[in-house]
This record gives sequence, C-alpha cells and structure tokens, in this order.
Amino acid sequence: MELFLLSNGKLSGESELLGYAKAQIQAMLLRKKIRSAVLIPYAVIRSTYDARAEELESSLGIKVTSVHHFADPAEAIAQAECILVSGGNTWVLNQQLHELGLVVPVQRAVRERDVPYIGWSAGCNVATPSIRTTNDMPVRSSAVLPALGLFPVQINPHYIDAHVSGHMGETRDERLAEFCAINPSESVIALREGSMLHVSGNHLEYYSSRGEGYKIFRHQQETREYYDAQALAELVPFHCA
Repeated sequence: MELFLLSNGKLSGESELLGYAKAQIQAMLLRKKIRSAVLIPYAVIRSTYDARAEELESSLGIKVTSVHHFADPAEAIAQAECILVSGGNTWVLNQQLHELGLVVPVQRAVRERDVPYIGWSAGCNVATPSIRTTNDMPVRSSAVLPALGLFPVQINPHYIDAHVSGHMGETRDERLAEFCAINPSESVIALREGSMLHVSGNHLEYYSSRGEGYKIFRHQQETREYYDAQALAELVPFHCA
C-alpha cells in the first residue's frame, strides 16, 4: 500500500500545489513508472475541478484527469495508475464518495492493486476511518458516514496550537480532547502544516518540511510532540521509522 497523507496542499508563500512534498511524491511516481492519475476533486468548492487538475499536472509532471469527466467514475478508479484526492470541504467530499459509489473502488484499488493514494487536507481526512476529526463545517446536510479507512487512526490536518488573542471559543487541543473523551478507545494524530505521513508497503514515515513535530491525542494521557513515526508503533500495523 502506498499512501501520502498530507496536512495541507500549499504552504504560505508557496505557489506550487504539493510543492513541499514534491520530491517524495515524484520519486514514488518514477519508481512505479506512473504517467497519469485520476483526481477526485469533490472537496473543491471555490475553484473548478479542472483548474485543480491543471495545478497538479503542472506540479507533478504527469497527466491528471478529474474523475467527473468519466461516464463511469468507478471504472475510472478501477483503471487508475494513481489516485489524487483534493483538499477542500471534507463533508462534501465524503458524501460524494458514497453517493457516486467510489468508496469500495478506491479501497480495492489501493489495497488490492497497490495504486498510490495521495490526499491532502480533506483528502487526508477521508483516508482515515471517519471524518469526525475534520475542521470543516457540514455545509450541506450530511450524515457522518464512514470514510475510506485506508489508514487506521483518526487524523486532524491543519493542526495548530496557537492561542489567538481575543478568541473565547475552544482551542484545537480542547476540541481534540473532547473527541477523545467521547471516544476513549480512539486516538487522533494532529498534523501541522507542511507535514505528512507516508506509508510505503509495510513502512510508515513522518515528514515535516519545517522540522516540526506532530501530536497524538489520547483520553486521559499526556499529549506530547513527536518527530518520527516511532510513537505510532502501538497504533498502526506498519513498521514505523
């Protein structure tokens, strides 16, 4: 299995989509001799699906076609060399995956055919068991449906622990602590901007373009900062480096 789970698509001041992870992604594309990818763009709301595909073509140097152009989206996923899942609104994305019958085709492509899955922000969220740890608003009336479950632990992308002056609502840490209190058997991996988890075969690595760590939230346990994947060894069925 090949998963790139990125917290976000671009860093501040960066013009290229997936630029901070470009070297790792292109190395994988070269190793697997991948020349094209199918984009699942349904999280995109304030741009167009084709504009997002064009951005990815420019950044990654491969042919990228949005799945909405295919008469049979499920068959497009079944034939894909690589699957790209865009950021945007997680609720809309997950609902569309279910309504268009793409959940099982994506799962089979990744698990059975070893098709690489590259997802950022919302695309990272839906790779986990559920979207309950998304930061997004349910902008349409959406049920909390299961997500793809390719990665076994909940992730919170765009994690930030800054305290904004004048903000009287709950901090991100408090929100994630609430999740763990309601779901005491589950953990949440909090990924800062410019960071990602990379699963290749049976190996899991953590990467941060800024040299920053990630956090693991558990019920009634101290939340700490970690800088490699070793801390995840008890949570995931991968060799963690």
